[in-house]
Amino acid sequence: MSGAPSTRFVTVVLDVDSTLSSIEGIDWLAGQCGESIAAEVADLTDKAMRGDIALEEVYGRRLSIVRPDRTAIDALGREYVATTARGAVAAIAEWKSRGVTVILVSGGIRNSILPLAGHVGLESGAVHAVDVHFQPDGEWAGFDSASPLTRSAGKREIVAQLDLPRPLIAVGDGSTDAAVRATADAFAAFTGFVTRPTVADDADFVVTSFDDLTPIILGDG
Repeated sequence: MSGAPSTRFVTVVLDVDSTLSSIEGIDWLAGQCGESIAAEVADLTDKAMRGDIALEEVYGRRLSIVRPDRTAIDALGREYVATTARGAVAAIAEWKSRGVTVILVSGGIRNSILPLAGHVGLESGAVHAVDVHFQPDGEWAGFDSASPLTRSAGKREIVAQLDLPRPLIAVGDGSTDAAVRATADAFAAFTGFVTRPTVADDADFVVTSFDDLTPIILGDG
């Protein structure tokens, strides 16, 4: 954006789980299946987000354990909206009013993230996530296993492929978000819901809220 202050970012790449929303979507789905499944899936998620194991090692495994049907996916969409991060709606509206491009890049389930995107004022085209598939009766039929977002470096790949205005900042809580730093101009570790030291250590900024993000993005502070 010509004439924009050098400290201002003109594109924001936002994570969803434990960033734009307080929950981890697949963990929430697992929680509807009982304590033992919830604990197993949450452990896999945490290890992947810390970078202890590659996301591709656990992505399909978690979903094969849970096998969410259409009803569960729709319920997750409502839960995402109910658990939107404090201040996110107002912050995103302010960023957009200043000409900032905002997109969501998530390893979560696109079908469930779309209602959250609408809630925070983003179009469906701004959502990059993983599609799931259903049988005609609404039962689980699999997911888009070819999506880059099922892999540890997938977010970085997606951002690199998109023709996004620069400078660009990526925001998120996990190792997959930190990996975007290689193709972004900056990375902000979001610690409002969970703190992962290995992720924060790689960050240009560490923020606990969307109120913290606004002055960084707009260059007002």
